Amino acid sequence: MSLPENTTVLIVGAGPAGLTAALSLAHHKCHDFVIVDAVVEGQNASRAIVIHCATVEALASIDAADGLLSQANRGRSIRITSRSSQIFEVKFDPLKKHSAHPYALFIPQNVTELVLGQKLQSLGVQVQRPHRVVGMKQNENDPRITDVSFEDGQVIRARYIIGADGARSIIRTIAGIGFSGPEGSDLSNNVLAQMVSADVTFEPEPVGNLFFLIPLGNRFNAELTRDGKSTTKSIFRIGCAIPMKNGEPPRAPTKEYIQDLINRYGPACITSDPSLNPTPVKVDQLVWSTRFRTHSAIADRTFTRFGAAVFLVGDAAHIHSPAGGQGMNLGIRDAIFLAEAVTKHIQASAENPDVDDTILRELADARHARALEIIGFSETLLKLASYTYDTYAWWIPFSGASIRDLMLRILGRFDFVQSKVAWSLSGLGRR
Repeated sequence: MSLPENTTVLIVGAGPAGLTAALSLAHHKCHDFVIVDAVVEGQNASRAIVIHCATVEALASIDAADGLLSQANRGRSIRITSRSSQIFEVKFDPLKKHSAHPYALFIPQNVTELVLGQKLQSLGVQVQRPHRVVGMKQNENDPRITDVSFEDGQVIRARYIIGADGARSIIRTIAGIGFSGPEGSDLSNNVLAQMVSADVTFEPEPVGNLFFLIPLGNRFNAELTRDGKSTTKSIFRIGCAIPMKNGEPPRAPTKEYIQDLINRYGPACITSDPSLNPTPVKVDQLVWSTRFRTHSAIADRTFTRFGAAVFLVGDAAHIHSPAGGQGMNLGIRDAIFLAEAVTKHIQASAENPDVDDTILRELADARHARALEIIGFSETLLKLASYTYDTYAWWIPFSGASIRDLMLRILGRFDFVQSKVAWSLSGLGRR
């Protein structure tokens, strides 16, 4: 498909952040933009799975929340358990006094992308696929325009470029922006440094409190099993840390590998071991699986001039550990606020062609600071989760994890603790 030769705004990447940036531009009456993606269609992997309260509010502010609200499962609480008992429950009810959306939405990322893409299509905007960026250079005739070249030889001239093209961002690389872990952020020796995640069905379906196990029901089955065997059973997302001493997990863990993880580390109520579970549960179908590292990284800056004004959002700007489910949420909010700032700058430029970049730099600096704050928060959660049940010594029959669990059980009885944890996870204090 041919691309236009000129556009005011070029969005590279059609994941949640890129799609949201496009929706926010349209909401703010900026319609001269193009959104491209390097792949033919979105992938069916569910990946990120939680949309928090502050993100729902931000999406509602640009009239982009209704589709997600109608599709997602609403989580009123999150339970944390050991293999045999509940340790802590985060209830979102205290958020009622702060928000019209006192819950977390559980919805696979590919369904989030589908819903946002459909909303964009309803506004008359189509993602242009597949178009892979391979180069950028300053325009010879206008120093505020960048010529963006694509793998198929096409070129778009743009005044603003939003790089939403993931952790291996080509926009970030060409613009010469560094990408590294924040100072003091080294999780390489953390017991949760590597993890496996999978979407599975069980036979029979498990009953009980579930840890790192999110029931999705069967409303997303068509999207999650698009490239494989269909199922009418409820699909569950599981996640498990892999101790470094066990070696690197396979790129796409098998059904047998996932079953072994559940039996060794999962709650008793979902194991197939009859010595732990009187009604054994087995993985019936493996829908999707992956491995990943829980490291954090952030771009040196999220705004620069490369002829055009170049911005980074989503994983192109920052990546996080999965603890607290903050990464995609931050990327979506970044995109919404960025598009509003870009629209203001476009309007100011129409009145004064020599307007400076103060609006853009202030927004970029604020979002960079927010990303550092949220990376710190997610790493704190990861460290809290990383205590092991190994005792300190034979004469000290306690472990870091057992002390942590005891403290969480005690603190969880206090309403003010419940409210503070819910507030922190919701993102309302870190919009």
